[in-house]
Amino acid sequence: MTETVKVKQPIRKISFQGLEIGGENDFLASKPVLALELNIFDFSASSHIVKDWYEGKKGTGNREQNPLTSHLSPLTLISMAQQTDCDILALKFNIPEDDLGENIKKAQDLLKELLPHIRKPLLIRGINNKSVDVKLLPALMEVLDKAVIIAFADENTYKEIVPPVVKGGHILAIRTPIDINLAKEMNILTSDMGLSLDKILIDTDMGGLGYGLEYGYSIMECIKLAAFEGDKMLSMPLIAFAGEEALKAKETKSDTFPPSFGDFKQRSKMFELTTASAVIAAGANVIVLENPESIGIIKNLV
Repeated sequence: MTETVKVKQPIRKISFQGLEIGGENDFLASKPVLALELNIFDFSASSHIVKDWYEGKKGTGNREQNPLTSHLSPLTLISMAQQTDCDILALKFNIPEDDLGENIKKAQDLLKELLPHIRKPLLIRGINNKSVDVKLLPALMEVLDKAVIIAFADENTYKEIVPPVVKGGHILAIRTPIDINLAKEMNILTSDMGLSLDKILIDTDMGGLGYGLEYGYSIMECIKLAAFEGDKMLSMPLIAFAGEEALKAKETKSDTFPPSFGDFKQRSKMFELTTASAVIAAGANVIVLENPESIGIIKNLV
């Protein structure tokens, strides 16, 4: 009796500004795409290791004599970020929630100013606040002059965010709270609104190292396995915001831990690198990092 060999189905392949995202038919079979994220509206919100990298590249010397906010303009920041080996430039428009209309207008003006200087494929993010992002993301899409990745829509925001995504021909990251069934449902709901299945990135949400990473890893792995087995509504590439999750952990923000926790700056860097390595093993296709130093290290790793 001849044994039937089940052939794995490939992940959908997304062509984006010269990049190929997905397309693999097994774990670790494709090279992940790396995005470098900037808090472009308020850089002061960035992690200490991120600030250190940009300050060091700028060669400003003493921070007290040269406050970061006084000389690292958004144009300077994107110029420095684009000198790294990142595949995608990710801009987080982390606007304040007060005076929302005014700050959305400022975000639009800033994006208009930056667009002519952006050479890398682009990802645009909101502030992770549902009531703000349903207004901010559509407003930012109004001024875009090319297709980008929009992050993100979820079950509470997709009705407002999907239409301008479809109109602009953008790619949409759809976030669900570590739930494979809801991830599939959201892909169906957004496709019913006209969003092509070839324009979707699955964002399962996740935790950083020590903060739910294991659960997030397992859901990503389950989605990949379902896709390889032929589930077309889960066959989209995965995106993981590893940098954000790792660098908001208390171990990366506070130097009050015992000496056994190791050097503070090195520990912070390793939290992001370890989190990124894990989600790559889980099958993530787009990894979003915040520390520019991590880009080269992860590229060498894979």
